[in-house]
Amino acid sequence: MLARLGDTDVPESRQSFADRLSQWLRWTDAIALSTALDGGLMAAPAGARAASVGAEEAECLRVRTMLMNDIAEDFATPPGKVSRHAPALAPDASMSASSAFAPYRRRYLTRQQAMVTRIAPLRSRVRAALATRSPDMARLAAVDGVMEQALGAREHALLATVPTLLERHFARLRSAHDGERAAPAEGAAEPPEHVPGPSALPDGAWLDAFCQDMQGVLLAELDIRLQPVEGLLDALRMK
Repeated sequence: MLARLGDTDVPESRQSFADRLSQWLRWTDAIALSTALDGGLMAAPAGARAASVGAEEAECLRVRTMLMNDIAEDFATPPGKVSRHAPALAPDASMSASSAFAPYRRRYLTRQQAMVTRIAPLRSRVRAALATRSPDMARLAAVDGVMEQALGAREHALLATVPTLLERHFARLRSAHDGERAAPAEGAAEPPEHVPGPSALPDGAWLDAFCQDMQGVLLAELDIRLQPVEGLLDALRMK
């Protein structure tokens, strides 16, 4: 999605998944992973399993729904109005692209922080439930804990670049819109004074398109951040 918005061709890596992952892991992470794979916990009583699965699924759905609703509410606010989450988003025509994008950047960072705050405890909760299922599941939970610590900083650094990529998309859309307003159609006569010219016409279409794109990126990021939790839930559902 980011490649499409940036009109950039992103070729597939020629490295294997293991080779790419190894670049994200330090030798100390390898030791921690080895320790996790050698560990294990006693399984919980069979009667406790079904209730645990249902509770964790319900909590995951609750957190996902809450985060999705917050994102939807942000973009349900008409440009120029104020939502309970962030200030008005409609940029002034005289503002620079960087200044005009500032409220969007703040809003995106706010949503990212909300994801971190709500998903991290959820992941820990599901991991703890999985650790009680069997020694194999306990090892899987331990590996997930190590991977969260090992990859978290790199993941945070990469996702922190998303607002910058969106700012470039914002600037391109605005520049294209301003260019269309400034250049009349070839051979067109000057409009009479009582007829509004291009600069006087409503110009929110490009901004609406950007808001839809930004919302889509936020929802995609939410899916990415929840993937480890969904994986743990899949393991928890196993008989």
